[in-house]
Amino acid sequence: MQALPFALLAMILYLGAASWQGLTLVRRVPSRPALVRGVGAAALLCHALVIVAMMREADGLWLGLSSSTAVVSAVITAVLLGGSMVKPIINVATALFPLAAASLLLAVGLPAPARDSGLTPGIALHVISSTLAFAVLAIAAVQAVLVGLQNQALRHHHIRGLVQALPPLTTMERVLFELIWAGMLLLTLSIASGFVFLDNLFAQHLAHKTILSLAAWVLFAILLAGRHFRGWRGLRAVRWTLGGTALLLLAYFGSRFVLEIVFQRG
Repeated sequence: MQALPFALLAMILYLGAASWQGLTLVRRVPSRPALVRGVGAAALLCHALVIVAMMREADGLWLGLSSSTAVVSAVITAVLLGGSMVKPIINVATALFPLAAASLLLAVGLPAPARDSGLTPGIALHVISSTLAFAVLAIAAVQAVLVGLQNQALRHHHIRGLVQALPPLTTMERVLFELIWAGMLLLTLSIASGFVFLDNLFAQHLAHKTILSLAAWVLFAILLAGRHFRGWRGLRAVRWTLGGTALLLLAYFGSRFVLEIVFQRG
């Protein structure tokens, strides 16, 4: 099974769904969340077939930058599609679907060599919880951007366009903090399972990931405490959310980018 045709189809579907939702935000087309979810689900199916095809070609589990990005973006898409069934977060697809398409382009263009994953049940728990934590908090980051744009528009009394297309600001902020709570629980599980099941989280090849993940956990914990005790909201919540997610992005992908792209090491 060839990965390229499915990758191209997935990219087209992702970009089509994202374009429709983007046009919905600027009120150029009517809102069709079921259509966006359906096209997104079809793209995700093709995305999954790409991952399976590339794993077969590599004859193993590949863990490089391109492959990891493709897997994580698929998980983010799945979480987004599932979450949008119960929460008003489908607008996040405007940003995340194109990123999923870009991850497929990277995976097909820069395939990584096969490696022995060495996964035990405990390490698998750590990997799964880490991936889900990043997926939920990535969705929260885009939700935070929308909250920031909505907040700014309301401050300047711009009540048309984006403000009309989005749910009320109070609903957007409530969903944002629900996403952060869910992501924090998963991140806590990820860090705890890492300390339990990995030999040394502060070994040379893991130290930066551990430190950055712990720093992100602290940022999100402060944000949630500020929300509970001080009523933090608006742009302050947006900045803290984006800061925490940026730290996780560096923790999960920073070293792989430096080694594989900058220094071109496998």
